[in-house]
Amino acid sequence: VENINITFGKGENKTTAIKNVTLSIEQGETVAIVGKSGSGKSTLLNALSGIEKLTSGKILYDNNDFSGLSEGKRAKIRLSQFGLVYQAFYLISSMNVYDNICLSVAANHGRADSEFVDHVLKELELETKRKKLPTQLSGGEKQRVAIARAIVNKPRVVFADEPTGNLDSINGEKVFQLLFQFAKEYEQTLIYVTHDMEKAQLADRVITLKDGVITSDQKKSS
Repeated sequence: VENINITFGKGENKTTAIKNVTLSIEQGETVAIVGKSGSGKSTLLNALSGIEKLTSGKILYDNNDFSGLSEGKRAKIRLSQFGLVYQAFYLISSMNVYDNICLSVAANHGRADSEFVDHVLKELELETKRKKLPTQLSGGEKQRVAIARAIVNKPRVVFADEPTGNLDSINGEKVFQLLFQFAKEYEQTLIYVTHDMEKAQLADRVITLKDGVITSDQKKSS
């Protein structure tokens, strides 16, 4: 990430959400992004995943200018190499659990690896829920479906924005346990936003934002 800025609005309503941020994240690293509400955490995460357009600066992915690609090309990379988990779940209400999980694979014109889907369902304790609709699930089950959908295409990078924000503490612990388990098992990079400092300390590295600026970037000592 090379000196990126993200500005919203114009004139008197102009707001700079991300200011001159530069950082580098290695494959397989687990990174927590923390900061108070309005600090720019989610905006930075969305920029890294290619959802948020930069005002200036550059993001390189595999040494290629990811931020300079068209929206369509960025979307293709998200579908094939990224997994995204959000606290709002974003499940399709008319589709059952199995179809929701396979949605990202289908959107990329691929076919789901049924054995791997079965493995993910078992790991996430969703085996008996595969034919259920989202309205028939608890909050914890919905979030586990969202995690399954994010990892079923075996992504290189998983982005999670407050993935336990709508969950109780027990389900929240389970969600983070699963995210880290899959990151380790499949050598994924895991980048997540959290307001919970205990959850942040699970990561290899904690990046703190304030008013769109990185004020701290701490790595665990090996």
